[in-house]
Amino acid sequence: MRRDLDELWRFVLRRPIEPAELAATETRLEAGMSYASLLQELATSEEYEHIRRLEDGVSWAAAQRRALERPRNLEAPPGVDERPIEIPWCLSRVLDGERILDVGYAFAEPVYLDGLGALGDVTGVDLVLREVPGVISVQADLRDLPFEDESFDVAIAISTLEHVGRDNTQYGLAAEEDDTLQAALKELRRVAKRLLVTVPTGERELLPEQAVYGPSEWADRFSRAGFVVFEDELYELTGEGWRSVPELTPGVRYGARGPGAGAVLCAELHAGSVSERLRLALRDRRHRGEVRRVTR
Repeated sequence: MRRDLDELWRFVLRRPIEPAELAATETRLEAGMSYASLLQELATSEEYEHIRRLEDGVSWAAAQRRALERPRNLEAPPGVDERPIEIPWCLSRVLDGERILDVGYAFAEPVYLDGLGALGDVTGVDLVLREVPGVISVQADLRDLPFEDESFDVAIAISTLEHVGRDNTQYGLAAEEDDTLQAALKELRRVAKRLLVTVPTGERELLPEQAVYGPSEWADRFSRAGFVVFEDELYELTGEGWRSVPELTPGVRYGARGPGAGAVLCAELHAGSVSERLRLALRDRRHRGEVRRVTR
């Protein structure tokens, strides 16, 4: 029975069954609960709904990627974290055949890691190792990457940069208190031609485990590291759920509206060469009526 239950948990919830869950479930089954009722309970649980939303996002992003679309105006329901926005926004913008670097992958959602591993030439870098099918795992500090210049076509950093130099003891790492974000950004600028990034935004908060900056400060930090913003979009957790917004409501704070950020900035950054700046200026002039930037 124990093996069957563990396999059921892994199939439905993408994780092994916990010892306390195992004991409680065995007791309930012995008392007369059917496996059909157990399956229904798991498949209608809040945990499964979270997994379904993420898997829908990964699958939808793959379809958008095949169609060479760059989707905007994504939506997610109230009371959920930012992952259903961040993951499809970034994964949809990866191109076929690109050499990909994912930073901070080790503690990512299993559904995201499955989608990441299916992209092709993928390397994951983190301070701790995690074996992921389809991903070459490298243990390294984001501020000192062991890669040659322009080793990757694109780097992905989903809700990672805000933790650089902060207290990461929750992940079994040492606490830090130094603002070393610029070092990490410069390393990403060195090893990747472009960067797909999502970060929490809103009222400026230097929390122990992460830093939250307003959109303009994030854009300034990207610029000081040598990037130009090719495209970005702001999302805010409103009463109707996650919505794309032209600017944030004043007073948005982390954790005040739901289980994660109250707002998130999604951005694609390119190396800030003179030719790239000129190309983007010409593009923006040619497409004045098409919104690509919210951090001007």
